[in-house]
Amino acid sequence: MSTADLLGRVPPHNKEAERAVLGAVLIDQEAAATAVELLRADDFYLNAHSLMFSAVTKISGNGEVIDLITLTEELKQTDMLDSCGGVSYIASVTSDVPTTANIEFYAKIVKQQAIRRKLLKISNNLIAKAYNESEDTQELLAEAEKLIYDISDDSTTTGKYRSTIEIVDETIKYLEELVKAGGKMSGVPSGYSKLDDHTSGFQKSEFIIIGARPSVGKTAFALSMAAHIALREKLGVGFFTLEMSGKSLMQRLLSAEAMVDSKKLRSGLLSNKDFSKLTDAAGRLYEAPLFIEDTPNIKLLDLRAQARRMKKNENIQIIFIDYIGLIESENKGNIPRHEQVAEISRSLKSLARELDIPVVCLSQVGRQSEGKEPNLADLRESGSIEQDADVVMFIHKERETEKEIDDQDKDIIETQIILAKQRNGPIGTLKLGFQPKFTKFVSLTREQQ
Repeated sequence: MSTADLLGRVPPHNKEAERAVLGAVLIDQEAAATAVELLRADDFYLNAHSLMFSAVTKISGNGEVIDLITLTEELKQTDMLDSCGGVSYIASVTSDVPTTANIEFYAKIVKQQAIRRKLLKISNNLIAKAYNESEDTQELLAEAEKLIYDISDDSTTTGKYRSTIEIVDETIKYLEELVKAGGKMSGVPSGYSKLDDHTSGFQKSEFIIIGARPSVGKTAFALSMAAHIALREKLGVGFFTLEMSGKSLMQRLLSAEAMVDSKKLRSGLLSNKDFSKLTDAAGRLYEAPLFIEDTPNIKLLDLRAQARRMKKNENIQIIFIDYIGLIESENKGNIPRHEQVAEISRSLKSLARELDIPVVCLSQVGRQSEGKEPNLADLRESGSIEQDADVVMFIHKERETEKEIDDQDKDIIETQIILAKQRNGPIGTLKLGFQPKFTKFVSLTREQQ
């Protein structure tokens, strides 16, 4: 069933507005720049108009002037001129433009009609699936939500630029609030004073990467920080665990919070004292604003949708994701993995800005870092992670120390946190202690350093 079949009606569109946009594009270069910014080729209903605007976008991307001659030549090269009605039809669209000053108004009409068509198409597909009893109801709901969010994301256009007057005023007000707070940390505290001294806490809208080789403590470090933020700071935390179940994650949290040997939890060999400590810790965690999503290999759009719900319903102030390599791109197909990771990285960065909260994501580092301190070039699968991240830190233990990680008699293993990149602050190295019994990171005392 096609969209046109829905209720027997022609899908929403406005031929005159589409012609007006194309006519303005051919007359005025500024109007062309505005149209290319606001619209895409598939926003046009009529095939001829869609082909023409696709050519316009290509010409604009090449930095060339858009006019009747360049558009006609581009369509000739792609054998699309006849499909667009020929030169005579292309020339005729300029006659439908009262003034190019109204380009934004024309473009808005075209965009709104395109959104309506997409909603009809989605509704049509969902109606068919809703009648199909073999479709899982929860999966159908998730699909519907994802598709609607997808349209919502697509419908947003670039915001208006602002003058320095506005931004200076906004910045001064922010600085005044910091002064009133008496130098209080501006971001979300990590729980480690030395790290917070470098970063002033995890800042809003920032995309933070924590990298390390497997089994060095990425999850433990993220959990230690998430527990501090939720339990001590009483701030909402969203934790996406793609590698382990929510139950396994909670066992780690209970072990760390109760200071009960994690091996005892796994074996069940708990004393009455241990169980009492675990019960007390469970009570504290029960009240903590910590929200866990444990869907394995979650798709990118599902992750974004869930993050939005957490922000809206629970007012979370930070998100942790364990880890980026397990997020599935929507555009898998034959796209190389490094391009998929680049898309995921950009999307997580935009999510941080959209929700105005820090997004902390764990990442593997390559084998080339074995036996040495990792650096930015060691981030696996895509250089885009390094480019997109506002902060990159690595967890590093000396090789001989790593071999002792299972030695439960060793109370604390000295660990380096290498702050390798910070877009708005200093870089450097600090030391924390890893407690293997409790899979927990702690600050070192002066004597331990």
